[in-house]
Amino acid sequence: MVVGTLIVSLRLYGAQSLKDKRRVIKSLVDRMRQKFNASVAEVDCLDLWQRAELGIAVVGHESAHVSSQLQRIASFIDLDGSVEVIGVQTELL
Repeated sequence: MVVGTLIVSLRLYGAQSLKDKRRVIKSLVDRMRQKFNASVAEVDCLDLWQRAELGIAVVGHESAHVSSQLQRIASFIDLDGSVEVIGVQTELL
């Protein structure tokens, strides 16, 4: 069993309040869960309305598949127009 983790730091330019931030992040998290069947949660910067940090986990039986899935998720986030990716950390366990 291989566990892959991805931590993505984001900047949200359009958010003017925590309510705006939560709306954008919830939409992004829901779409990732549905499209990639991954575990996703906001893990840091909870009280900052223009920053967010998402933790994403994928489990599989081959490291190549898990790594590929994490790369696809990172690309999906990067292509989303509502956020800017400012940092990515990947780890396979």
